[in-house]
Amino acid sequence: MPESPEHIFLSKTALEIMENASRSRLFGYTEGQRKRFDFSCDLKKDWSKVVAGQTLWRHGGDGIDKDLRTLLHEQDIAAAVYIARHESSNRARLAEVTQDYLKTMRESLTRLRVFWVPADFDADDESARKTVRNLLREEITKDLLLQVALGGLTPQDVTRFAASRRPGLPLGIMSHVKKHGYRNHRHTAKALGIDLNALKLETERLFVLGFLRSDSLQGGDYSVTDSGNAMLDICSRLHNYLHGSLCDGNKNEEFEHICKLLGIDYPSIPTTTRLLIGEAEIDIQNPTALLLQHVAQADADGSVDWSEPYFDLPSSSDPSTG
Repeated sequence: MPESPEHIFLSKTALEIMENASRSRLFGYTEGQRKRFDFSCDLKKDWSKVVAGQTLWRHGGDGIDKDLRTLLHEQDIAAAVYIARHESSNRARLAEVTQDYLKTMRESLTRLRVFWVPADFDADDESARKTVRNLLREEITKDLLLQVALGGLTPQDVTRFAASRRPGLPLGIMSHVKKHGYRNHRHTAKALGIDLNALKLETERLFVLGFLRSDSLQGGDYSVTDSGNAMLDICSRLHNYLHGSLCDGNKNEEFEHICKLLGIDYPSIPTTTRLLIGEAEIDIQNPTALLLQHVAQADADGSVDWSEPYFDLPSSSDPSTG
């Protein structure tokens, strides 16, 4: 059976959303070959995570079982995306199939992301295409990209990170740990040139917040988590913003969209705002202002190796159209 216009539009739109989001420069994007899937791509940072997906429009019933089996048995993908027509029969069948997988493939099921599209969607209707595209953009960014490309970072994480009363120090610690590792408190405090007690308190705080991990429940021998790396990348782009070099005109629509989903409204803080300790003129109840103060102070202290933007990487081969 030939693919319907709705099926083609939804599969293409999912890829476009992820490719456009990569313009935030928080990750790279490469389209993959379709092979067994309706769409696939590779999101890249200092890791590579494959996202693959199926689109359900005309076929239901056993077709749902086949789609999920194809997705969930693929071990190399980081996220299995299912874009489906929102009908009660489809939802009921999906619930039945996933319930079975809970017994046999619980871990694989955690990789599944389902996005429902209104059953009356008509791909020949320009207004309907715009509505569905905006709907998928919001949901895919929140429920997929923030989880996969940004390590599950949440607005609460950002607020708690920004609430540290030691501007710049959390970023300095994470940057040091990422580059040099963490031997012990005393060695790290000496390397950073900071008070030992301040280092202990801030490191333990980052551990509790989930930005640092350790094999020991008591902490020590730390490494940076995925969400910690995401925070470093976001702060690096905010560092570009404060220096007027974020993008052309110091604007980046996709980065701004992702930041707003995380509660970061950085355009509301002019680049001329005084942010450094001793001269700050910021609202200390504003998480965005506090986060930018961390960035500005870490920059002034020279304590962070700011990550370079991630750009699109060329495909190793042309994506299949079959």
